Amino acid sequence: MKAAIFDMDGLLFDSELIFDRAWQMNADNHGFVLDPKMQEELRGCSGVVMRNIVNRYLPNQDAFVLQKELFENALSLEREYVPMKPGVFEILDYFKSEDFKLAVASSSPQDMIENNLRVSRLETYFDVIVNGSEVSKGKPNPDIFLLASERVGVCPEECYVFEDARAGVAAGVAAGCKTIMIPDLVKPTIIEKETAYGIYDDLNLALEDIKKKR
Repeated sequence: MKAAIFDMDGLLFDSELIFDRAWQMNADNHGFVLDPKMQEELRGCSGVVMRNIVNRYLPNQDAFVLQKELFENALSLEREYVPMKPGVFEILDYFKSEDFKLAVASSSPQDMIENNLRVSRLETYFDVIVNGSEVSKGKPNPDIFLLASERVGVCPEECYVFEDARAGVAAGVAAGCKTIMIPDLVKPTIIEKETAYGIYDDLNLALEDIKKKR
């Protein structure tokens, strides 16, 4: 293995709760009631996939407007502080010591990714950043991980993918990467249990197992 590709929201940062708050801001501003099932489906999604889900649950709303305002609201909440998940520095330091190429592949916009990495002092770890707008098909399609693999110059089969969401796990598996799930707000189903390379409670436990297998 020569590279590791990380999702951002819910994986590096405890930011899914921030997105929940951002969605509630949207609901308050536009006068609709949030459906928990919609929020669960949206985790890890962006672009057309996100808008299709929004259109299905909120046919009377403008999905483009809601998507734009969602990321604006989330970025405003994350300007000064983004809570980090356990084990982030440890796993990044380990991969750097092993000369791995490191990438972030996130459905979030570029400015949000850069803000979060800057605020948390993680920007120097990553060789590549891929955001959701750079691919025509978002997660659960594999495009974002295939692009990240291409940019770090490592074939997908030699890349770890770290994800918290079902859509992201499906994307990593479809890309041919060794996909590790660190569940956040959504628990793994039988599908993730059968397809993921490993499922762990946090990045520290994943790192312990990776070290044993190398």
